[in-house]
Amino acid sequence: MLGSEAYMKLAVSMAAQTLGQTSPNPSVGCVIVKDGAVAGMGAHLKAGTEHAEIHALAQVGKNADGADLYVTLEPCSHYGKTPPCAEAIIAAGISRVFIAVLDPNPLVSGKGMEILQKAGIEVNVGLCAEEAWEINRMFFYFIKHKKPFVTVKTALTLDGKSASFTGDSKWITSEEARMDVHESRHLHDAILTGINTVNKDNPLLTARLPRGGRNPIRIILDTSLSIREDANVLTDKNARTIVICAKNASIDKEKWISSQGIQVKRFPSESIHLEELLDWLGELNIISLYVEGGSKIHTSFIRGGLFQELHCYLAPKILGGNQSIPFIGGDSFERMEQSTPIEFSHVERIGPDIKIIAKPLAKVVNTCSQEL
Repeated sequence: MLGSEAYMKLAVSMAAQTLGQTSPNPSVGCVIVKDGAVAGMGAHLKAGTEHAEIHALAQVGKNADGADLYVTLEPCSHYGKTPPCAEAIIAAGISRVFIAVLDPNPLVSGKGMEILQKAGIEVNVGLCAEEAWEINRMFFYFIKHKKPFVTVKTALTLDGKSASFTGDSKWITSEEARMDVHESRHLHDAILTGINTVNKDNPLLTARLPRGGRNPIRIILDTSLSIREDANVLTDKNARTIVICAKNASIDKEKWISSQGIQVKRFPSESIHLEELLDWLGELNIISLYVEGGSKIHTSFIRGGLFQELHCYLAPKILGGNQSIPFIGGDSFERMEQSTPIEFSHVERIGPDIKIIAKPLAKVVNTCSQEL
């Protein structure tokens, strides 16, 4: 017989397996235990379909009476595209419910738990909360801030260079590291890059995984609409593309891009304001954004405090040269105290490279323009 923590960890592992396929909903796992053994398991597989609890209850059938239910997120209490899970749990005769984390939406948080308690069901909250929160950190951030969780990705040589002075960056890292990047693309709703990257490298910006994967929406920052007409992000139809421009961009070029079935979003200013862009992406229900830009874009996101995670792939190479392009550019600071404080949350080796995941250590003070 396993303990309560082991059952919840099983539910967490089931939720983790659905990452990248449930947006704009969270990833949720559920385990039902009867007479000291697992009787049913389920996970939410896709937005608009049955929730994890419903899948698990279906496996148990009429034998759910008196069972314990472990779920990574508070059961829903409202009618949406599916009926409330809280009512289904009550109807099935579940006696105890273990919830890892409550719903982060302040309008509904605690209501599912309250419904269960009023029905006489014992409810315990907080088991494996940290693991469950980590799985849905992007969703929870979106619910609180109404804008996407931003991950900035970069590949660097050991001396901090992201490209040679000519702009050449193929390839800094190994094939293994690049495959890991494709996995991260799959896990994000959208991917953002700038027009210089598009016109020079002509990337696809898709998630090319051996098992297949979800392609993120491609967000291209192109202030004046100078995008090349044969750009893969325009001609490749395996992913949606949105081109972002400013008010003075060519109307004729906008019409031509639109005629190719590509959405153009024009902002009413002479430059693209990143805060305004993130707010707009939030209105589109884009929960997570993967930023793969050049030095200028990375500088604006990092120094502007507009990121929640930094994924840095460090290659065992030394490029050197004062004119080589660094990960972060812009004006130099006079004092070390002006640097952006971060903390390393995860370090691993991928092939010959090292992947570092870092997060802002505190509220980052904006130290540069957020316009592009």
